[in-house]
Amino acid sequence: MIYVEIVIVGNEVLLGQVQDTNSSYLGRVVRGRGGRVSHVAIVRDEIDSIAEEVKASLMRRADLIFTCGGLGPTDDDLTLAGVAAATRRELDLNLSARDFIERRYNELALAGFVSSGQMNEGRLKMARLPSGALAVDNPIGSAPAVALKAGDSRVVCLPGVPTELRAIVEGPLRTLLDEVFGPGSYHEREMTINCGDESQLAPVLREVAAAHPEVYVKSHVNHFGKDVRFRVIMSAPASSPEEAQRLIEAAATDLLRALRVAGIERQE
Repeated sequence: MIYVEIVIVGNEVLLGQVQDTNSSYLGRVVRGRGGRVSHVAIVRDEIDSIAEEVKASLMRRADLIFTCGGLGPTDDDLTLAGVAAATRRELDLNLSARDFIERRYNELALAGFVSSGQMNEGRLKMARLPSGALAVDNPIGSAPAVALKAGDSRVVCLPGVPTELRAIVEGPLRTLLDEVFGPGSYHEREMTINCGDESQLAPVLREVAAAHPEVYVKSHVNHFGKDVRFRVIMSAPASSPEEAQRLIEAAATDLLRALRVAGIERQE
């Protein structure tokens, strides 16, 4: 099992000015590749706060650590400095990153989106990466993503703009993700249960979860009222699609049996 932690960086998220959608998106990506997100944190735009959270993820031996946000040219974009501090590295001018940024700003200048494609201090700031890190192309933005190894962990720094983050994850980052996750797979099955009392349903789910520790079993209520129904979702990562489906079907068979014993109906 590949364990993943996510660090969302940004005062605007903590202040409620911007909604974090990046962690939910990355959670679906990780789940689909057979991994598991074990921790998500939101931290301020401060070097110490970022470094402390990344160090904690490294201490927990997370296989993959995503940071989201804080890669831009302004003074409060401090993610790379925080990651450098957490991994005890210097920030060095990365020539690949510099070339990418210069090329992107020349494209923006030709399109009339910026006045000049010349490199300035803010743009050079985005090219200063933790020593030994690799720059990863950003298909639609100006700040490259960054990938580095720290002990047994991988750290991937992504921009906070959701469209840029997704373009990187679904494009240039795929090779690295294939390397981290391998040929993992994921399967999910949902049932609707006619049960108005979650306390009656809970021991049934507990029994099934105990018998199938590889499968995550979770109930969700659709609404409140006299005709309450529960959605039960069973999900499992595995090394292949066939194995993931086998795990889910075995758990589903036991769940149906346990529901019959408890006198609880499944909605067809």
